[in-house]
Amino acid sequence: MRPFSFSLAAGLVTISFSSLLFADQHWPAPVQALVDQGLEIHGKFAAPGGLSGYAASHRGREMAVYLTPDGNHVVVGTLLDAQGKDLSAAPLDEHLRSGQEAEVWQRLKESHWIQDGDPQAERVIYTFTDPNCPYCARFHEQTRPWIEAGEVQLRHIMVGILRSDSPAKAAALLGAEDPAAALQSHQSSDSGIAAAAQPREIEQQVYANNQLFESLGLMATPTSYYHNQAGRLKKIEGAPDAASLEAMMGSPRS
Repeated sequence: MRPFSFSLAAGLVTISFSSLLFADQHWPAPVQALVDQGLEIHGKFAAPGGLSGYAASHRGREMAVYLTPDGNHVVVGTLLDAQGKDLSAAPLDEHLRSGQEAEVWQRLKESHWIQDGDPQAERVIYTFTDPNCPYCARFHEQTRPWIEAGEVQLRHIMVGILRSDSPAKAAALLGAEDPAAALQSHQSSDSGIAAAAQPREIEQQVYANNQLFESLGLMATPTSYYHNQAGRLKKIEGAPDAASLEAMMGSPRS
């Protein structure tokens, strides 16, 4: 049997598998064939017309897969009703995006960060901060009203990506006796913290943060993550404008 291949560049792909005899039975054979070629299944959902739906992704691209009632074919694409309503978006949101958001939030939580603000503040924002980033310093200043009011806590994930001495400066901040005070002093002064050798454990923390930054496909600092009023994970790259800042902080500036 010739190996099966499919292109995700096409808007709609239909595949027949009536003669596929040796597929892994964890998923129906047509679905399993896609899994074998790198498709990741995140959940199954009911679909109209006797179809069985699967929320899936391939190399970061999300998609819906529909198994036909005879179990021998799958269709990859967007399902529309008679009014043109997208019936694939909600299942993808439920089974794929929400789970991905929770996973990203957990990875942020488990990273190496410096607490900025009241640790009991209900609103938590993670922000990637490079010690040499002027926009990070600007964002730090923008957030003071909410931080000082005890409404928001910022968790600065220290990375070293902008200059050759950024990793050493990030490590110096993470390794300081009082990281929060060191960060405050660094962001509010002209000279900032000096690069200094740190224990290997601290240097590895910066390296791990850099890897997280890259794995999330980020390009700029600061990049900040927060939950909006609907509980969905949002991302803002760079120092936000006034409207975006208030949305991130969860309330108008007092």
